[in-house]
Amino acid sequence: MRAVDLIRKKRDSGELSREEIEFLVAGYTRGEMPDYQMAAWLMAVWIRGMSRAELAALTEVMLHSGQVLEHSDIPGKKVDKHSTGGVGDKTSLILAPIVAAGGLTVPMISGRGLGHTGGTLDKLEAIPGFNVNLSLVEFLKVLRECGMGLIGQTAEIAPADKKIGLICASIMSKKLAEGIDALVLDVKTGSGAFMKKEEDSVQLAEVMVETGKRMGKKVVALITDMDQPLGRMAGHSKEVWESLEVLKGRGPADLRELSLELSAWMFFLGERTKSVEEGRRLAETMIANRQAIEKFRQGIRLQGGDERVVDEPERLPQARFRAEVVPATAGYIRATNCEHFGTALAMLGGGRERKEDKIDHAVALEFHKNIGDRVEKNEKLVTIHYSSDAKLAEAKNLIATSYVIGERAPGEKRPLVRRIIGG
Repeated sequence: MRAVDLIRKKRDSGELSREEIEFLVAGYTRGEMPDYQMAAWLMAVWIRGMSRAELAALTEVMLHSGQVLEHSDIPGKKVDKHSTGGVGDKTSLILAPIVAAGGLTVPMISGRGLGHTGGTLDKLEAIPGFNVNLSLVEFLKVLRECGMGLIGQTAEIAPADKKIGLICASIMSKKLAEGIDALVLDVKTGSGAFMKKEEDSVQLAEVMVETGKRMGKKVVALITDMDQPLGRMAGHSKEVWESLEVLKGRGPADLRELSLELSAWMFFLGERTKSVEEGRRLAETMIANRQAIEKFRQGIRLQGGDERVVDEPERLPQARFRAEVVPATAGYIRATNCEHFGTALAMLGGGRERKEDKIDHAVALEFHKNIGDRVEKNEKLVTIHYSSDAKLAEAKNLIATSYVIGERAPGEKRPLVRRIIGG
């Protein structure tokens, strides 16, 4: 078997077998296949596409390119959630302790932010001392003691994922390598999402759900709105603070609602409850009786973080300066270019434009108005929390021009959860 023949086969619209895909991935992961050959094969895949069978095979091969976590000694089902990312998307920090407190195990392997989207690992590292780089032995120890653990991908877990960027296989191989029984997918759509068009988000969701089910897992995908930021904060330190607020029974309604809905589905797929509705009630109970917030405190402590931030969030990194963004005219907010908010955040140091960029965890955007709200001239739209004014003027202008303000309020508000795939 030769790589050049498989590249030619895909170029000519052929369908590769599992053995042929395994040959490519294994050879590349071991360093036996040069980058230019893998690039040529990926280009052929990009142009010709992959069948559902090929996608499932690629996911499985990438999954087994490294170690699949095994934690049968931990009782109960193991579940996780994955989001395709957006602005202010911090639900992982909320639902992991809720679901772990409710009796399931949550082994969460997360990523870092790049471009306009924030990463769960970067948010966690805003907590002083929090270690996301645990070894697999340390990770499993935390899981056994706490029921939840949040780490970054290691070289042992689906190593091919670090080299091959096809979305479905990349996401699913990493998540299934956690050794989970069930997975809830939060697939964003809208101006702040990776997939702007709802039909594209649905297509990705359908492929991921089918791929997971082919591999014997329970999978459901929620298509959720990202036409505006989730919650009122974007920026790592402030997003941790806002997550703590929700776990304490407070916080903005949209963030609380989505966190409860995702938790409910995790409880249901993990067979902790007999229905999604019962799962939601259990999630609400975990917040009300403070078991969720105490579970988060325990998780912070076990991963080396300063657990005092739970009661004293002022210990989180704080920006030195603030600036306000105000509208030029009064009216109703009809729409936003949500992606530009994330771009402005990265511009100010609160995100990455390149994967090697350092992050200022204190930088944040605080949103005072939502789509549909009326705003008066010179009323605050956004408060910028920043440390350096090097790109402040550029960021302020980008944020201000991201708002579409008109004389009339927009029509009926779109639901936060637009569709459910596989439920």
